[in-house]
Amino acid sequence: MRHLQIYLFFLICLAALSCNNKKSVDISNINLNIPIERFDQELSGLNSDSISEIAPVLRKKYTWFYDDYMEKMVGAGPTWDTVYYTNLRSILRNKDYLELSSTVAQTFPSLEKQQLELNQAFRYIKYYYPKQKFPRLISFISGFAVQTPIGNDYIGIGLDMFLGKNGDRFYPALRQSIPQYISRRFNPENISPRVIEAFIREEMFLENDTDRTLISKMVYNGKILYFMDSVLPAITDILKIGYSTEQLEWCKENEAGIWAYFLENDLLFESDYMKIQRYLSEAPFTPGLGENSSSAPKLGVWTGWQIVRQYMEKNPDISVQQLMLEKDAQKILAGSKYKPR
Repeated sequence: MRHLQIYLFFLICLAALSCNNKKSVDISNINLNIPIERFDQELSGLNSDSISEIAPVLRKKYTWFYDDYMEKMVGAGPTWDTVYYTNLRSILRNKDYLELSSTVAQTFPSLEKQQLELNQAFRYIKYYYPKQKFPRLISFISGFAVQTPIGNDYIGIGLDMFLGKNGDRFYPALRQSIPQYISRRFNPENISPRVIEAFIREEMFLENDTDRTLISKMVYNGKILYFMDSVLPAITDILKIGYSTEQLEWCKENEAGIWAYFLENDLLFESDYMKIQRYLSEAPFTPGLGENSSSAPKLGVWTGWQIVRQYMEKNPDISVQQLMLEKDAQKILAGSKYKPR
């Protein structure tokens, strides 16, 4: 336990030193401990000959997650019909599943580090939103079907999509369905930021469907990333936005040119989905910017982040809660006085 205590100490120190927060906040008196429940281990340890006895026990324990897992993630079938036992037996005996399960077990014998990080983030969230309810955390293997699903009272952690170098034998075969620019982020360091991002986007701050202009979407994404700054102060910007080191440096070096491009092409108030999506979506680069496809992707998201950061820096009296309540993207843009040079 000593190494975990030391790790937690450094997490707290890094949080206190973070330059992204307007001020450090004290979460030392917030008691919160949400374990990561190892469904992956329980299922992998299940003897296929005893499914009819053990499966009902697991279903009772994991409730909504169990049903979603069997029906939607691995396609075993509806759990109200025991016919799905046959499909589950086939999955558990499958050579590919057994190899994947073994790799996950070797990569993640423990999830204590991730549990510490996630509980630290949830304590920050509770500091800002004391009434916020938190879900169960359940790890699983789905055969690369889904990474961080959110269901009724749970967030799933698809460990097979965070294997890092140990997943190299599997990820190349997935290139047609999961391109390399996405799978390169399938490493253990991404577990905490991806779980927290999914939680705050889908459970706390849903995007308003009526906000269709590029600037509205830029500011919305910027607010999400700023909130991640606030609750994941020890996590690097690279992990928060999902860039490589080179992509982040490209953005910093070309910040003024990126902004000029948006202005010169009258893009801020553009609402055509096909025109603006290229500045918001995952991709190997952003078309139209940079030489020889050297630009970073989703430059609208990154720029929105910088706008929101500058807005909060220019307006120190505005709290994180007030920021997240503010729906007027143009007000935030004007208040940021964003003019990169």
